[in-house]
Amino acid sequence: MSKRLAILTPDPDDEAYQSRWREIFEASAASLREIGLSAEHRSWAKPGDLGGFDLVMPLLAWGYFRAGSRWQQAVGEWETAGVPLANPASVLRWNADKLYLGKLAERGAPVVPTLYAERCTLEAMTQAVERFGTDRLIAKPQVSASAWRTIRWSPGEKLDGAPTGATMIQPYMPSIEKNGEISMLFFGGTFSHAISKVPQPGDFRVQPEYDGIITAHDPSKEEFEAATAILKAADEDLLYARVDLVRDLDGKPALMELELVEPDLYLAFDGQAPARFAQACAAIS
Repeated sequence: MSKRLAILTPDPDDEAYQSRWREIFEASAASLREIGLSAEHRSWAKPGDLGGFDLVMPLLAWGYFRAGSRWQQAVGEWETAGVPLANPASVLRWNADKLYLGKLAERGAPVVPTLYAERCTLEAMTQAVERFGTDRLIAKPQVSASAWRTIRWSPGEKLDGAPTGATMIQPYMPSIEKNGEISMLFFGGTFSHAISKVPQPGDFRVQPEYDGIITAHDPSKEEFEAATAILKAADEDLLYARVDLVRDLDGKPALMELELVEPDLYLAFDGQAPARFAQACAAIS
């Protein structure tokens, strides 16, 4: 009998449900079917009984960050019920809050400098200007994804569109306009492929939702070493991981985000990536 896998998808009541998740699900499911696995999609908010699955992945649980408390509760319930989650429940908890960046930095990982504040205020932004020695900043919610409520700011500007709760503030990395953000994908701890995401002229957001320009990328030795150090600092047994790097103000690769909950895996950008992903799933299921 074919092993059953579930991929968790957006809440039908969340705006992410109208995104391109169906297209990505079909691509992922096709790669699994190629090696004899079956895949079903279930909304993370109302998944029903997950006990009959050999593996459950929240790969498309987009929008969960808009219901952070409900997400944490759901993860706890799945863990208690013994649902075979990958990545593990503990990872799905800590990776949902970007406080993890500070913890990875404490363990020696190269991370974009980050200041955490209870709210995004002019006082907090001014403090970040002084700390980072730059007058261009990025502010985003501490629990967020896909540039949600993310702003680029300089002194003298208003905080229009800024986060409304717990906030993380970082120096703006101008390298993203030319070199983009590098996403390196790992399956079962082994490097699979990488892409580059460059924003549209005048923008700083690289996500597909903002028409970011996405191309296959051959990581440099320096980028590969940075990604390896980041995963070592995370020290988790991971089915999938996406390491998002930017060049910092000194030109060094630094972690923007470590995506371990619901990353787009960009399988279409490498001919062998779907097979690598499917084989990693088969090995753990």
